[in-house]
Amino acid sequence: MTTSATPVIPSDPAWRGRVTAIVLMLIVLWPLLTWSEFKPWILLDAQSLQATGMFLASFLPPAHAPDFLLLVAEATWQTIAIATAGMTLALIGAVPLTILINERLSVSRLGTGRTGALGRIVRQLMRWLLVLLRSVPELVWALLLVRIVGLGPTAGVLAIALTYCGMLGKVYAEILESSDPHASDALLNNGSGRLAALLYGALPESASELVSYTVYRWECAIRGSVVMGFVGAGGLGQRMDESMKMLAGGEVATMLIIFVLLVASADLVSKLLRRRLA
Repeated sequence: MTTSATPVIPSDPAWRGRVTAIVLMLIVLWPLLTWSEFKPWILLDAQSLQATGMFLASFLPPAHAPDFLLLVAEATWQTIAIATAGMTLALIGAVPLTILINERLSVSRLGTGRTGALGRIVRQLMRWLLVLLRSVPELVWALLLVRIVGLGPTAGVLAIALTYCGMLGKVYAEILESSDPHASDALLNNGSGRLAALLYGALPESASELVSYTVYRWECAIRGSVVMGFVGAGGLGQRMDESMKMLAGGEVATMLIIFVLLVASADLVSKLLRRRLA
């Protein structure tokens, strides 16, 4: 009579490294949580629970008066217009900056494979410009621009354009540089211009990823335009700020539902565009 031996499960050879990494992460994270005064248990306090219940109860039922819905529809359309106009201006600035900082599309790299001194200086200056633009949040730009151009959507459009130009330029360049270089290099080596190499070589290879990121940034621009409305940049955020000041929970609930629908619509647009490009 034979007995089958119990299979020996080999131990994970990397368990020490994983445990060490977790311990080090906790050692670093704990003082950061302490310095940030992160105290989630406050939410479970009796007074906090009571205030939360009263606050959420004021959301029901969502406001649905025809006059209010008409005002919200106008504010929603203005929010979409602010985000779309801001993204359009950001694209107008980001596309040429992407070409300038993209080393792969540099004519000076052909043959020698090295970039000239002037090219390196120009690229570095453009990279610093992109860093400056994206390092200032759109809300801060809006606060500054409201002082310059006054209250209204203009400040929101310009704020989105400045911040998102820096973001789009950086990410576009990284996407194009990480794509297959064969097509664009072949075009450049055969005398093509940088714009043609971008349009017919690099773009088709990275089109799906570029579109996905652009639509995602448009979705972020919609959310950003809502937030900027709280500082007087118009749109749905300004309407929501007024409702919150009047403690109109039902109106706030209606606008929160619209926020969710806007983001879901942007996600649907992204899926449809990626499916067309697949």
